[in-house]
Amino acid sequence: MIDRAMRAALARPLDRAAAALDRPGITPDRLTVAGLVLALGAAGAAAAQWWAVAVALWLVSRIADGLDGTLARRRRARGRGDESEAGGFLDIAADFIAYGTGVFGVAWGASAAYDAPWWPFLLVLVAYYVNGTAFLAFSSIAERTGRRIDDGRSLSFLGRIAEGTETIAVHALWLILPFWAWQIALVWAVFVGVSAVQRVVAGYRLLR
Repeated sequence: MIDRAMRAALARPLDRAAAALDRPGITPDRLTVAGLVLALGAAGAAAAQWWAVAVALWLVSRIADGLDGTLARRRRARGRGDESEAGGFLDIAADFIAYGTGVFGVAWGASAAYDAPWWPFLLVLVAYYVNGTAFLAFSSIAERTGRRIDDGRSLSFLGRIAEGTETIAVHALWLILPFWAWQIALVWAVFVGVSAVQRVVAGYRLLR
């Protein structure tokens, strides 16, 4: 819902950070992998109930996730980037792994520490699955039929009320407030579920 505004607000700080990181040994793909490793560490820390460590790792991992695309675009603009789509593929795969394991980690930790039920987190994962299916299928067909939505990302992204910014914030929130994690997950599952329905309907209409 607020991705476009957030991307515009963060564009300049990310550009400056990418310029500082623009060194031969640092590549967009390595930043993607670093972000994934940090996100997996956050999930593990949440499962172990190290909540402060988990939220710190999670936020740093998302910074790395934002910097990989910025660095790639910077190098491409200067004719120094890899023109293949491998980096975009790696990035979206890493995001899916990060979000899925993040839900699992907080569910494990919250159930152990606060006797939280698992089913709200399972609802979140189902909603993530439907959303992922909708926008990945749309992106593939839109590319093939010449109806691509180009907003600077590797895929044609159908934006709705639950997007990347909201997802990062919610994952951080239930790490900050793990004693309310399952209630947050239940509300979040509703929002993501509504987004899933919106994306299926919007994708169908756009491809007709």
